[in-house]
Amino acid sequence: MSQQLIGNNFNILMNLNQAKRLIPGLTVIGLSSVMAGGCATEAEKDPHRPNIVLIMADDLGYSDLGCYGGEIPTPNIDRLAESGMRFTRFYNGGRCVPTRAALLTGLYAHQAGAGGGVAPDDERPGYMGRLNESCATFAEILREGGYQTFISGKWHVTHYNYHNPEPTLHPPSWPLQRGFDRFFGTISGAGSFFEPVSLMKGNDFIEPCEDFYYTDAISEHAALFIEEADRERPFLLYIPHVSPHWPLHARQEHIDKFGGKYDGGWDRLREERYARMKKMGLVDENWPLSPRDEGVQAWEDAPNKDWEAHRMAVYAAQVYSMDLGIGKVVRALEQNDLLENTLIIFLSDNGASHEVIQGTETRHGYFERGGTTPDIFPGGPDTYASYGRAWANAGNTPYRRYKRWMHEGGIATPFIVHWPRVVEPGQLVHHVSHIIDLMPTFIEASGTEYPEKLNGNILTPLEGISFLPLLEGRSQPEHETLFWEHLGFRAVQSGDWKIVSEGGEWELYNLADDRTELNNLAGQFPERVEKMSAMWEEWAERAYVN
Repeated sequence: MSQQLIGNNFNILMNLNQAKRLIPGLTVIGLSSVMAGGCATEAEKDPHRPNIVLIMADDLGYSDLGCYGGEIPTPNIDRLAESGMRFTRFYNGGRCVPTRAALLTGLYAHQAGAGGGVAPDDERPGYMGRLNESCATFAEILREGGYQTFISGKWHVTHYNYHNPEPTLHPPSWPLQRGFDRFFGTISGAGSFFEPVSLMKGNDFIEPCEDFYYTDAISEHAALFIEEADRERPFLLYIPHVSPHWPLHARQEHIDKFGGKYDGGWDRLREERYARMKKMGLVDENWPLSPRDEGVQAWEDAPNKDWEAHRMAVYAAQVYSMDLGIGKVVRALEQNDLLENTLIIFLSDNGASHEVIQGTETRHGYFERGGTTPDIFPGGPDTYASYGRAWANAGNTPYRRYKRWMHEGGIATPFIVHWPRVVEPGQLVHHVSHIIDLMPTFIEASGTEYPEKLNGNILTPLEGISFLPLLEGRSQPEHETLFWEHLGFRAVQSGDWKIVSEGGEWELYNLADDRTELNNLAGQFPERVEKMSAMWEEWAERAYVN
């Protein structure tokens, strides 16, 4: 057995887990403790190395939070914003999987192997359906630098077979195989909040306990990881929530809190949010509110208003539950005297979701049933529904389009940074940044390095830029260009200019004048479109987009 334990991190971990299955009661401890003999070096105990807590919501709209103009009470997230900084031009990858792949690795999603989602395709390097061996996660890099690494929440960067949950890809690409010491959460992308599939602790599948609600469990395990962390070394804690992704599932007492709140409908909600956002300085006075989506009825003409209002009430309850849990995490930091030097970041993985889901929950997913027919009021464990296009249109106020699109409604995210030792409170930042910037920021803040090789594999050089200078009040260069692609939706941003496509012709917008993307200038500036389109083609070739 001792000879088997010699080798790279992956082989050590797999052999330890094999031993765990063979020897009842054997405890598998974090690899960093195994490698370092459990003792922290002086460098690892440096008091200036921050703890890092990264919290991500799933399908949260740009304007849902109170601190971004929303009416949903989010006092714990708002507190982080008031004591930290809010970014107005931070971008994600437009959908769950590409955002997670880019966020974890500091690369564009295709470079990490997950540009198209988690369906396996080993014939195309950019669409393998899992993180490849040419990328490293921030957990792998920081653990090499002495950090403890924890994750509580949704993984969703590898294929998951509901009928055969054992790993079907080699090597397995689960959290413990990608740098995390401890994991609680789900491998799959969505499902019941009351009885989630693919629920795991470490590398073991588990069943939910009585009175289980996934959002609460994610926060409780995150707080537990903080409580149990070794005080001699800093930690990285990644909290990828599923809330408020469909299905609309929430505790009844939280749903009741929002009874009647949305009886005024989505048109009024958009106007009220837009007015608050302008007052907060989140949007320019010169950017008009985008028109109601062409596929959405006016509220006054909408049938089944009680059902529609109830759907939004459940969605709000999901956001509210997540905020309560974030409060538990922050209290755990406070009670252990860790808040002052903990870098906390909050964002959403994409814009609000327009997806129409109205069905009946099963153990392994859902069966669709009748489109948007309001035959059931969602919220409980025996329901399975989304809140629909109209409310998502309000969620992305003032921008156009939704999750999957590369218009601003799909890729703009609320982004909050809280770090009392470093960040000046109450700032509003209009600097352009992207999820690929998180890895280099964590590396610089932690004093670690990005190697040329990891576990014998040559790593793709990072694409992101550290925004640590921004946090410290220093000047910060912006990206010359940023690129997006997912499911044929494409975009390039260069300075104030952006070209974007829904799979057909390019549209062109000047974001300084028109961030709500209402005035397509492609016909006026064809040379600019041609130049930026060529930039996209060059990027697509080197980033494995095909």
